[in-house]
Amino acid sequence: MEKNPDRPRRHTLAILVDNRPGVLARVTTLISGRGFNIDSLSVAATMDPLVSLITLIITGSPKIISQIIKQLRKLINVIKVTDLSELDYVERQLIMVRVRAEDPLNRAEIMRLREIFRAKIIDVSLKSFTLEITGGSDKISAALGLLAEFGIEEQVSTGLTAMTRSSQSRSGGK
Repeated sequence: MEKNPDRPRRHTLAILVDNRPGVLARVTTLISGRGFNIDSLSVAATMDPLVSLITLIITGSPKIISQIIKQLRKLINVIKVTDLSELDYVERQLIMVRVRAEDPLNRAEIMRLREIFRAKIIDVSLKSFTLEITGGSDKISAALGLLAEFGIEEQVSTGLTAMTRSSQSRSGGK
């Protein structure tokens, strides 16, 4: 049992919206206007080209997140809002990371780590490898922690995307 249920924690929101100009701006303005930072944001059209899915990561207490969800549901172009954190869901993120690899021993060790994390080498030079890693937050963090030992020169990342597991339906319509 959680000691303090009101403590701020990470929430993954799935927001179905009309695929129209300005909708994303209204959603992000609503959140930032209340003094909250968006930790991750991913947006793409769904199978229906008229509908987009915004996957948004935000940290806050359950009470505050509940208020934000209620306000999001009032926006005209919002179809459905679901706090995936309350459900069983899967998440994925893609990160590209350039790692120093001048030393042949380091190159070999980076290749072993690549296999462990099922990363792809997408660029090679005499001095570095650029890896593409996909997975959940824990996998990405673990890979970056180990690669940092070699010296990370640059990294870029997509936003996190998530969906409920197939045994559950999304709840929480307008």
